[in-house]
Amino acid sequence: MSTTFWVLEYLSLAFLLLIGFALLAALVLYLVDRIQTRDAVRRNYPVIGRFRSLFTNLGEFFRQYFFAMDREEMPFNRAQRDWVYRAADGKDNTIAFGSTRNISVPGTTIFANAAFPPLGFQYAKTMPLRIGPTARHPYDAPSFFNISGMSYGALSRPAVRALSMGAKQANVWLNTGEGGMSPFHLEGGCDVVYQIGTAKYGVRDAEGKLSDDRLRDVAARPEVKMFEIKLAQGAKPGKGGILPAAKVNEEIAEIRGIPVHTASESPNRHEEIDDWEDLLDVIAHIREVTGKPVGIKTVVGMVDPFSDLFDVIMRRGPDSAPDFISIDGGEGGTGAAPMPLMDLVGMPIREALPRIVDLRDQRGLTNRIRMIASGKMVNPSDVAWAICAGADFVVSARGFMFSLGCIQALKCNKNTCPTGVTTHDPHLQRGLDPTDKAVKVAKFATAMIHEVETIAHSVGVAEPRQMRRRHVRIVQADGRSIPMNEIYPSYSSRAVS
Repeated sequence: MSTTFWVLEYLSLAFLLLIGFALLAALVLYLVDRIQTRDAVRRNYPVIGRFRSLFTNLGEFFRQYFFAMDREEMPFNRAQRDWVYRAADGKDNTIAFGSTRNISVPGTTIFANAAFPPLGFQYAKTMPLRIGPTARHPYDAPSFFNISGMSYGALSRPAVRALSMGAKQANVWLNTGEGGMSPFHLEGGCDVVYQIGTAKYGVRDAEGKLSDDRLRDVAARPEVKMFEIKLAQGAKPGKGGILPAAKVNEEIAEIRGIPVHTASESPNRHEEIDDWEDLLDVIAHIREVTGKPVGIKTVVGMVDPFSDLFDVIMRRGPDSAPDFISIDGGEGGTGAAPMPLMDLVGMPIREALPRIVDLRDQRGLTNRIRMIASGKMVNPSDVAWAICAGADFVVSARGFMFSLGCIQALKCNKNTCPTGVTTHDPHLQRGLDPTDKAVKVAKFATAMIHEVETIAHSVGVAEPRQMRRRHVRIVQADGRSIPMNEIYPSYSSRAVS
């Protein structure tokens, strides 16, 4: 018999075996689905009922790549992400044939260009701004745009290394997040803001209390420029940080001082801080021990309590004030959080920021307390709006995650991030080269600063922080736009012409 005959015989046999295995597998799945009681769809529709779960899980990916329009998707649409990707790659970010942005949507920001803007050689350039003038070691921050708090643990080792090196290249600061300071935060030699969360990871004693000795050790590092006391974050106001057990490996457990492979859940607030008086006492203590500027990070739920804070500061004197206040919007959130808190709690940054700025300015504390804005600030329009509203600095977390290669897979809390940004799986981390991604981080930061300076130049000012509320218009429900200073009248010389 010919060779061709035997080849066909073997192929036929292989095909029959394949059909047999498929039928056997279908029978096994049929019996399993019929017997199980957890899923009613699979029990009533064995085998084919499994496709419902498959399509549900794949739905978000199909929407992202095939069905969602450029400006439809949440939490960040394709237009927002693409701008970051192009900026991180150093590509041309100009567009042609008109904007795809719908400027009739209420809340849309429109910047008011000057009739006679400065000439090209008078281009708006960023100047350093001092934080903590009364501290022994004040910080002259070189950039208005910086990296927000993301812990080592929530982020992978190569991601933190890339952020550290990229921050150094772009001359921006890197916030450690509440998980303590790892060697990888320091690797690039960038300026570091040490965040003290409710669990006080990295600066706590054996009983979990704040340790002055640990504070001094951290402050002795020349890279550490400031300390930030985290009261709340936008992802989960009223609840402490959550690091799933799958992410708590030996190294992270040692840095944080917690058991390995055990979920890390921080207290919902600092146990020793019961009111504003206590908070100012703790701020003063940390500033005295470290000699560095000390501020707070929080989310605004109601404005009145913050009015009380500024009243207490005025009663005790401006020296008692926090050196900065970071306002995180309720729309913030890079880490694991319960859906009700992520979706429903906390004032949005576009309402919270101008209100707290006004409380500060009413008391004449404009130059004493620096305001930092956070919460979905990933594009130049977001950052420029925040500066117009009164922010001295803007920080971004998810913007820099995109610059690292994040594809918005929404798996940050699962340890299965496909791009290696938020996973501790060595196989998945291999896709993130820190040296390459550091360049992208730096290019994103540099592009953001440049394009905000471009907006500042267009509205007619010489430095981005000279932009005021009158320079941005907000679209109303009837389609008209009005200047932001008509919605939020300003109280300081900084915010008026």
